[in-house]
Amino acid sequence: MLVEAYRDLKYLLNRGYRKTYALEFVANHYRLPREQRHLLARCVFPDSWIEEVKMKLLEPGELGGKILAIDGFNVLITLESLLEGKAILCEDGLVRDLKYQGKYRLNEGTGELLEEIAGVLGELGVEKAVFFYGRNVPKSGIIRTLTEESLRGLGVTGEVHLVRNPDFELKRFETVATADVAIVQKAGTVFDLARFVGAKLGKHPGCFIELLGETEL
Repeated sequence: MLVEAYRDLKYLLNRGYRKTYALEFVANHYRLPREQRHLLARCVFPDSWIEEVKMKLLEPGELGGKILAIDGFNVLITLESLLEGKAILCEDGLVRDLKYQGKYRLNEGTGELLEEIAGVLGELGVEKAVFFYGRNVPKSGIIRTLTEESLRGLGVTGEVHLVRNPDFELKRFETVATADVAIVQKAGTVFDLARFVGAKLGKHPGCFIELLGETEL
């Protein structure tokens, strides 16, 4: 049933239907449970979008000397989900979380993850890392401090900003680290920072297309 729903959704998206309406129609037709609706929402895109993102995705060796704008909470949520086995490689080549998590929640592992991220940024040789966090998220000030300490401790040049609308700020940069569709659409180039850090920690996401194949079997 999931495979059939995917095929129908894919057809509608490639015909130019808005994803929200197409997904609702298909999911209701097949009476998909919440988890499968969420999976399709996160992972399925029209072919035109997949090609667009493919052209924008950077390899690790291409980050050297670039200013990288980082969607802080998006990267943290995705990375934590990946480490928990709750993230998936989507059709467009970006990893996204599969948790129903809204705002990021500070936890005892946040500081350690930020140190891992800072270490990777140093290895990648970015000219500067510019983090943006939503200031309305609880304890965002603490997370900003932890980020600044991680960058400084590992000698990575960077800035950390608390802003009302991170999306607006990120869209002004050429190179971004995020899986947010609206930001990716505006960016010139994109790097999947969460996926790369996860790989460094020995964690790799499952693949949506492979999951479909298993479902069909």
